[in-house]
Amino acid sequence: MIRRDLPKWLFVAMAVGGVIVLLIAYEWLSLRQTAINPKQTTIPSFAKLAEGVQRVFQVQGTAENPKPPMFWNDIGATLWRLAMGLGIGILASVLVGVLMGAYRWIEAPLSPVIMFMSKVPPTAIMPLYFAVAGIGFRMYVLMVALGVFFSMAQAIFQAVRDNVTDEAISKAYTLGASEIEVIYEVIWKQILPNFLDCIRSQIGPAMIYLLAAEYSMGEPGVGCQIRMQYKLLNFNVIFVYLFVLGILGLVAEFGLVWLRKWLCPWFQEGR
Repeated sequence: MIRRDLPKWLFVAMAVGGVIVLLIAYEWLSLRQTAINPKQTTIPSFAKLAEGVQRVFQVQGTAENPKPPMFWNDIGATLWRLAMGLGIGILASVLVGVLMGAYRWIEAPLSPVIMFMSKVPPTAIMPLYFAVAGIGFRMYVLMVALGVFFSMAQAIFQAVRDNVTDEAISKAYTLGASEIEVIYEVIWKQILPNFLDCIRSQIGPAMIYLLAAEYSMGEPGVGCQIRMQYKLLNFNVIFVYLFVLGILGLVAEFGLVWLRKWLCPWFQEGR
C-alpha cells in the first residue's frame, strides 16, 4: 500500500542496513579492482581511505614553523565564500521575490528577466563573472549569489502567487493593516516554510557553482584541492573531502528542517 507506515525500529534498521550494504559493496568493488590492478587508486580500500584522512589532517610545514593542515585551509576558504554568496543571494531573492508577488508593477519588468536567467546555468557564464568581478574572492561570491538569486527569486515569487490569496490580503486591509504589515504578517509568514525549503534546495547547486569555479582557478579551496589530488590520482584524499562535504550538507539539511518545524509548527501540522 502506498505510504503505508513502518514501525520506527524497522525503518531505522532498514536505513542502517542500507548503509552497511553500500559499505560492503564498496569494499568488495575495491578488492576486485585491486586484484585486477594492484596499483589502482581510483577505488581505494578503507585502509587507503584511513591514510587519506591522516594525510588531509597532517600538520604542514616544519617543526620550527608548523602550518595548519591543508584541510582547514581548504574547507575554511570554501565555506566562507559559500556563506557570503548564499547570504547575499538569499537576501536579494527574498526582497525581489516578495515584491514581485506583492506588486504587479514590479513583477511586469522583472519577471521575464528573472525567468530567463533562472534557466541559464551559472557555470556556462563563468567567463562573464571573471570579466565583471575579476579573479578572487568577489568572483566566487558573485557567482554563488547570482547562481541562487534568479532561481530563488522565481520560486519565492511563485510561492507568493500560489499560497497567498487575494482574500487574505483584503481581510488584512479591512482590519486596518498597513502595506508593510500585510507584506510581513500575511505574505512573509505564509511563504516562510517555502522560503526555508528553497534554501535547502539551493545549497547543493550553490556548492556546485563554487567548486566549479575553484576547480577552474588555482586559489586555495576544496575545488582546487580536488583538482590537484586528481592529477596525482590520490582518490583517497578526494573521497575524504567529498565525505566531509556530504556531512556538512546533511547538517545544513537537518538544521533547516528543524528550523522550519520551530518557526512554522502550523505548517508541519497542516501537512
